[in-house]
Amino acid sequence: MIDDPLFQPLILPNGAVIKNRIAKASMEENLADVNQAPGEALWRMYRGWAEGGAGLILTGNVMIDGRYMTGPGGVVVEDRANLPALRKWAEAGRSTGAQFWMQINHPGRQMMASLKQQPMAPSAVALELGRFSKLFVMPREMTRRDIDEVAARYVETALIAEEAGFSGVQIHAAHGYLLSQFLSPLTNRRTDKWGGSPENRARLLIEIVRLVRSSVQPSFCVAVKLNSADFQRGGFGKDDAIAVVRQLNELGVDLVEISGGSYESPAMQGRAGDERTMAREAYFLDFAREIITVARMPVMLTGGIRRKKVAQTAITDGIAMVGLATALAIRPDLPNAWARGEDIEITAPAVRWRSKPLASLAVQSVVKTQMLRLAEGRAPRHCVSPALALIQTQIRQSRRTRQYVAWVEKRPSQGAGR
Repeated sequence: MIDDPLFQPLILPNGAVIKNRIAKASMEENLADVNQAPGEALWRMYRGWAEGGAGLILTGNVMIDGRYMTGPGGVVVEDRANLPALRKWAEAGRSTGAQFWMQINHPGRQMMASLKQQPMAPSAVALELGRFSKLFVMPREMTRRDIDEVAARYVETALIAEEAGFSGVQIHAAHGYLLSQFLSPLTNRRTDKWGGSPENRARLLIEIVRLVRSSVQPSFCVAVKLNSADFQRGGFGKDDAIAVVRQLNELGVDLVEISGGSYESPAMQGRAGDERTMAREAYFLDFAREIITVARMPVMLTGGIRRKKVAQTAITDGIAMVGLATALAIRPDLPNAWARGEDIEITAPAVRWRSKPLASLAVQSVVKTQMLRLAEGRAPRHCVSPALALIQTQIRQSRRTRQYVAWVEKRPSQGAGR
């Protein structure tokens, strides 16, 4: 293990140390309690991942504003009302010495209509998902006041995460969520200083990173998750991503995670083909190799990595961290097993249905089923039916949707939809 590149420590630009090069990447859990706070389920699940040996652990989507959710059952951190619960979550994630970062996010237009809120986005551009498009509503275009408020909320959530005991935050600017929507010319059709040129489209992300970095302590880590591309014609592409990384170089960012895709083009869930090929397993590796030639901060690669030799190849190629998501949902102790020299290969869910959006939901449902078992203190199952997992997940989502709508109705009005 001493000579294994995966188990060498990584020193970040701010001096923080990650004990090895394996990260538990973010996955959306939808396991918050009735107050949209972390409870026993999340504490238990993250303690399990901490005990599994990952050097860096990232939470799933944490919402900066309870009016706008990537899904029901998500954790909301917009004030200090749930600070004790957040502290227990931070203690669980850091219990074995891992870095534990809160991923902070805003969905923008990628918000289900069933949540009964009016989404907002850089421009009023609807999601195009064929017959599933009706599951989402047309977002309203954000005002200057909206943009300023969003930036302030990112800062406030980061400060609360620091106070709760997390060791960092990751600002989510990928996968078609709000900051990714600002970056893409397909979803950002503004003609003011927040749209048009690549520099203008990146303005909000850059401003948020600058504000967060200047507001938290230097020892608190600030990371960014960025798409390599939207994988849609005319969208955010490789050259755009490289330009954004060059701007982030000047802002004291501690790590950039490379991913890709959106709800309309879910590249983050992989591509069809031979599951044993490098392209199938580490499907953003080629782009990450280009990014490290311009990035001054460490670069993390996430995207289907399931085998030790693939992870080792990425590290020896100059990638600083490898993020594992599905693999750690199926085998939470995989880092410890690799450290012991066990050659374990994880089989990823494969759903080849004709409807790509439905297949994507089925893959997510299989992963969520495995995470739910971990949250309940049970071992993951080796074989999960995608169809059954999808049905069960939809039932749970329906229940959590009702729970969320009831929670929103009890809250004081915050001017949603103004």
